[in-house]
Amino acid sequence: MIKIDFEKMGGLIPAVIQDNESGEVLMVAFMDEKTLNLTLETGKTWFFSRTRNKYWMKGEESGNTQEVVEVLTDCDADTVVIKVKQNGPAACHTGNRSCFYVKYENGTWVEHSNPLFDPNEVYKK
Repeated sequence: MIKIDFEKMGGLIPAVIQDNESGEVLMVAFMDEKTLNLTLETGKTWFFSRTRNKYWMKGEESGNTQEVVEVLTDCDADTVVIKVKQNGPAACHTGNRSCFYVKYENGTWVEHSNPLFDPNEVYKK
């Protein structure tokens, strides 16, 4: 029986979130055992924020939730890939579809940004 190894990184594992239909990587976040279990039980993605030191469900503020379609682990059982149906236009808190919109080109990092919503309006912080 495979058991996810939360000990290698001090209780956390990386979670790669991928669009189930297109295969696009939408985001990478961290999970502990509680958030992985919440994700598996609820069918929505849950994470642990290292910067805010709190649990959060994707879309709890923006409404851009993620429905879990499939969960996979790697051969070391210390990382998960979660294939999701993205509800709402964007997975990134910047308003972009994916968090991966910065590309290395000709020796520099270039933003290829096309925000689908204004984060200042959505998060009102």
